[in-house]
Amino acid sequence: MMTQLPLRIRLTLWYSTAFAVAVFCFGFACLCLVHRAVTDLEENELQQRVRSVHRFLEVRPAQETPAQRRDAITAAYDVSHGAKWLQVIDDHGNWLYRSPHVAEVYPQLATPQQLKQSSSYFTYIAGSAHVRALIEPITVNGVRYTVQTGLTLDKSLALLSNFQMQLWTLAALGLIAASLAGYFMSRKALSPIAALAREAQRINDRNLNIRLPALQTRDELAALSATLNQMLERIESGYQAVRSFTANAAHELRTPASLLHAEVEITLAFPRDVSYYRESCEKVLRDSAQMARLIDQLLALARMDAGTEILHMELLNLNELVEEVGERWHDRFSGAGIYFTVAGEATASWVEGDFVGLKRLLDTLLENAWRYTPSGRLVTISLRSVAQHAELSVCDTGAGISQEIQSKIFQRFSRWAEPLRGDFSSSGLGLALAKWIAERHHSSLILKSTPGTGSCFSISLKKVSAPDYATHLFTSNRDSSGSYA
Repeated sequence: MMTQLPLRIRLTLWYSTAFAVAVFCFGFACLCLVHRAVTDLEENELQQRVRSVHRFLEVRPAQETPAQRRDAITAAYDVSHGAKWLQVIDDHGNWLYRSPHVAEVYPQLATPQQLKQSSSYFTYIAGSAHVRALIEPITVNGVRYTVQTGLTLDKSLALLSNFQMQLWTLAALGLIAASLAGYFMSRKALSPIAALAREAQRINDRNLNIRLPALQTRDELAALSATLNQMLERIESGYQAVRSFTANAAHELRTPASLLHAEVEITLAFPRDVSYYRESCEKVLRDSAQMARLIDQLLALARMDAGTEILHMELLNLNELVEEVGERWHDRFSGAGIYFTVAGEATASWVEGDFVGLKRLLDTLLENAWRYTPSGRLVTISLRSVAQHAELSVCDTGAGISQEIQSKIFQRFSRWAEPLRGDFSSSGLGLALAKWIAERHHSSLILKSTPGTGSCFSISLKKVSAPDYATHLFTSNRDSSGSYA
């Protein structure tokens, strides 16, 4: 039930409950203190009455008989204590004084030698009156007496009752006032949250650039506002990325699709010879390959964003990976007139990684080098050990990349220059995929480039122990210079 109430109501209820408990504890403590104080006053009054009897007996003559002493105390106390609660008996059981009020309730009184304790306080009811009494033995001039005295509690009880009523009345009024104050304070404290909620309700997919008001209070609400604004920035960035991705993907797919459609339409417009049909089919094949490659990259990016793209980590020898990739790219670089060198390690470099993913990363880097490196220049794929890591790098001696472009080069659909070779322009997704592959290997793809001298991409992977079946020496099919023949 509490969770269904508004927050300000819940805060008010919690505050009121805490205040009520505090007021109850305070009121109970006040009642106990006042009751203790009244009890102490009553007991002091009873002690004074006992001392009054003691002083009266002290001044009586020593040769006075019990009967004479009884007559004297009766004459004295009937005047001053006739309406009070007093009994006095000596150690021989002789009554010196008996108040009629007490005699009706306590016809017997213990002698001094029969008392088990020196003083005894107790309360009893005589008719409609509540009486606080004291029985105490005294010794006067060698004679022991038992004195019982008392006083009515009507005034004390009335005082306590009146104090209790006023106390709880004030506590109730204080609780009501505190509850109202708590409600208004909680409303005032939560008003910034209400303002944030109203502003957040205005935000939709068409105005994601709106931000919540920044609070200058330096408290939890200010931190909440800042956190929500950061979240909105991420949402806007993600939404813009999705819109940009969708638009770019549609554009990239539309171009080869349009080329395919136009090529087929032109081919079928008039009768053609066999060579023309063959040439058209080759164009269709190239365009379809471009579409297949682009779709594959788009699907990989979609799986990356959804978190479903899985890399299969296993122990692999980077020397074998570099060797295989180098062999596949040798002829392509040779055909472009580019010097291509593979610099591997003499010993096996074992790491934990995904063979297909790392191969795709190297293919992307080598394809970019092939596209942008002029003929007669050098491209190198190398593997070297750096402390406990193995560093893979692809370096070229092309035109290089400016500092401004380096900050954007790993963004999706990023293109920084027209390629020198290739049948079609790149999709701009390769380096984004390569960066993701590096991150999944707990590494990063590092770019070092100087305009006019070339670029170098590298990734560092942590080495692991070689499996038992592995050989420690790697025999390559390269010549001693490290270049393919």
